[in-house]
This record gives sequence, structure tokens and C-alpha cells, in this order.
Amino acid sequence: MSWFKKDPLQIIAFQGYGTDSHFYARGRALEDESIDLESQNIWHLIINTWKRFETDEIKNVGINIKLPNNKILKGVTDNNGYYKVEGNLKNLEALTNEEGWLSFELSYNDVNIKRTIQNENRFPGEILIPSTNAQFGVASDIDDTILHTGVVSTLKWKVIYNSIFKHAKNRSPLEGAAEFYHMLHRGKSGKNANPIFYVSHSPWNLYRYLELFLKQNKFPKGPILLRSMSNFLKKKSQNDKPQKQKEILNLLKTYPDLHFILIGDSGEHDPDIYMEIAEEFPDRILAIYLRSVKHKKKMLRVRGLIENYKTTEVLMVESSSQAIDHAREHGFIQ
Repeated sequence: MSWFKKDPLQIIAFQGYGTDSHFYARGRALEDESIDLESQNIWHLIINTWKRFETDEIKNVGINIKLPNNKILKGVTDNNGYYKVEGNLKNLEALTNEEGWLSFELSYNDVNIKRTIQNENRFPGEILIPSTNAQFGVASDIDDTILHTGVVSTLKWKVIYNSIFKHAKNRSPLEGAAEFYHMLHRGKSGKNANPIFYVSHSPWNLYRYLELFLKQNKFPKGPILLRSMSNFLKKKSQNDKPQKQKEILNLLKTYPDLHFILIGDSGEHDPDIYMEIAEEFPDRILAIYLRSVKHKKKMLRVRGLIENYKTTEVLMVESSSQAIDHAREHGFIQ
């Protein structure tokens, strides 16, 4: 056995989104360090966390994206192994399934790579092209909105503990959240296929962890939009908007005819971000749902923010059932 044997290469495709005329895919090229997504052994969980953040990215290498109609799009990874591939095409919606997902195949296109490549150099990817039947879109936070995280805990120790010592399968979703999101996805008609976008301040390193959590707890499938570790660690300027806010603004600009419901929690910056977005797009934001957190000082601050806010209805909820009642009353769900 050689301690210096190099790990094989892989490509991780992040579930993204596009339109009928614009293809946009993101992902990352990495060495496959064999993260065991199934193991619940404490030591393996610690090792897996280390592997998620101590990544060996494949820099400045060419990749191909092959669409179902055999159209090939080309891209190049950056210094952190990330790729962004865009293309202005026609009739992409014709390539999607009934839920609006367009599947494609990724591969390394550099013939000079002298490394083992997993899966015979064929990796699956998907982007969502929302159906024309969509009534609205949903942009939802993850931490303490649908997943017990502890983001308001002292020094965020619960976030650290949960991320390292808890398997994604053992993380607890907030009660009733998955059911509520499926109702929003189905919409008023029951067949709207409203797109659900999961937006978080977490780094892309946690993508597969969060993807597994959502799948395990039967949340509707949707793009997961995170941020790079360089942005995660970079000191923000006073005028720089949070990445979560940038992602939601991009959704609004990508789908100019689609209204949105914003869902978050009252623990961190969601109220400020969402209300600022609503001010910029007052006719596009149908409602803002904020899940209450157990932090008296933060709750008082948020109540003060929304007390006289009139642009969009902001509802603080203790449970999913309260949000369901409101959504049904306003014709968002059956």
C-alpha cells in the first residue's frame, strides 16, 4: 500500500437553475477523498468533516457538459476548482422532465490528465427550469428555518457540534416544515410545480451534506445555493451585500414574471435581508415567513422591525401550522 497514492478525480455538480433560453450550471472539480455519507461512527464523522474542508481541488482544467440533445458546452475550473458554465440556447424547457429538471452529463475534457477519473469520466448534473405553470417561487433559508442548527447559541457552539458530530440523517428538521414546503411546491392547483430554492450562508463544502439532509427528510427537490469558503472568510465591506441576498436578487432578475415567498428565521439577518429585498421589489414578494427562535433579545429586535412595516406582509411563526393557515388563507396552497 502506498501512502502517496493520489486520489481519483471527480466532478460534483451543484443543482442549479436556468430558463428556457439560458443554461447556467455550477459545480466543483475535486479529488475524491471517499467521504462516507452513510457512516454514523463518531470518528468517521470527524474525518468526513475534515475532508469536506481540506479539499484538493482540480484547478484550471477544462470540462464538458453534454445536454440530452447532444449539445456540448465547455467550461474551465478556477483556482478553487469551481466551474460556471453558461450558454444562451433555445427550447431548453423541451429537454426537462415534468418537474422542470434538465439532466446533463459532465466530463473532464483534458486529454493530458494522467490521473484516474471516477465513473469512467461521466458525472451527472441537473438544473431546474421552472414550469410555466408555476404560480410563484420560494426562497428559503436552511439554518434554523428547516434544520435545527443552533445559530443563535453562544459562540455558535451548537452549529459547530451539530456540523461535526451529527450525521445528516440524524439531524432534525423543524416539525412540519417538509409538509409545508410540499404544499407550497404543489401550489393552489395542486399541480403548479412551484420552484423551491434553498439559500444558505453555509459554504459549498457542505453541499452534499445538506443535499442528503433534504433528501432524507423528504423536502421538495430544489437548487441549493451556498457560498465559497473564500467569501465565507473574507471580511465584508460596508456596502457589500450578503451572498444570500445576492442569490435571491439574482432569482428575481432571472425570473422577472415570477412572484416569490421568502422564508427564514428571526435569529440572524434574514429579516433585514428579506425586508430590503421587498423594498426593491415591492410587487414581487407575496409574503415573508420568519420562524421564531428562542432568543429574547433577537425576537424583540425583529418585532420592532416589522411592527410598522407595510410593504409586504411579514409573519412571525412559532410552528409550520401557522404558516400553512396563512398560506391557505391567501391562496398560495390548497
